[in-house]
Amino acid sequence: MSDFGMNEMQEMQKALQEKYKQKWEPICPATGQNKLLWMVGEVGEVIDIVKKNGAADAVGKEELRKHLVEEMADVLMYYNDVMLCYGITAEELKAAYTEKFEKNMKRW
Repeated sequence: MSDFGMNEMQEMQKALQEKYKQKWEPICPATGQNKLLWMVGEVGEVIDIVKKNGAADAVGKEELRKHLVEEMADVLMYYNDVMLCYGITAEELKAAYTEKFEKNMKRW
């Protein structure tokens, strides 16, 4: 199985946004806050699955796990919308993530 990277996700998200540009709000800095709020809502749905069913069932029960993964995909879709709204590239994210990782590796 090949890696599913940020660039691929962003290209898919751009295609989705293009398809529905007449129905959805535009991808721009002014709508970034709304996309963040939608993303937080999706995170809440992920939390609800685990909270209501327990971590073991969320991992072990096939249909529940499928639902959990689907909701995680929703989170990532909005996450990518936020990146697109603010013009954050995969390369910028990688640099910031790597820097933060290195700081955390030395923290304690």
